Amino acid sequence: MKNIVRNFIKGILTIVPIILVIYVVYKVFMFLDGLLGGFLKPYLEEDYIPGIGLLITIVLITIFGWLSTKFFTGTIIRLVDRLLEKIPVIKTLYSVIKDTINSFLGEKKSFSKVAIVTIPGTEMKTLGFITTEDVESFYNPLKDHVAVYIQQTFQIAGFTFLIPKDQVEIIDVKPEDAMKFIVSGGMTSKKEPL
Repeated sequence: MKNIVRNFIKGILTIVPIILVIYVVYKVFMFLDGLLGGFLKPYLEEDYIPGIGLLITIVLITIFGWLSTKFFTGTIIRLVDRLLEKIPVIKTLYSVIKDTINSFLGEKKSFSKVAIVTIPGTEMKTLGFITTEDVESFYNPLKDHVAVYIQQTFQIAGFTFLIPKDQVEIIDVKPEDAMKFIVSGGMTSKKEPL
């Protein structure tokens, strides 16, 4: 009986992560394919091929990226950018989305430095990510501070703390490994080869 239970648990540990990854990839694919695919389906009807919406979305994003480097179209895109940054309420939403995307894909990636922070009054430490070292531009009295994003375990959410630079230790760990370690509650670490 113990062998059956042990094999059942091993089966769950093996198959559930695979199923969840396939499910998430499928849902992301369907969402991205549906962005333009929903507009194309009525015109293509029976000739519609799943994935064509995603392909056209990628092509259009690439074309917009290329157009943004050209003088005339780049000027128009910059004007739209400035306009969106001046409209009340819209500017907040736009700047948050723009800054978040730039932090992951832009030239200055925000989650590239992993840090250990000691919790004041304790010996406990936590892992975080340096999101900006220029807190002074946000609020001048914080010129000796850095912004550290502390990810919550088992969640996407987290907290941003402004911490004195001398209380932050940057460590040589890949951001992806640190994120896996934090999100899993420390259960994921470097695995030994099988």
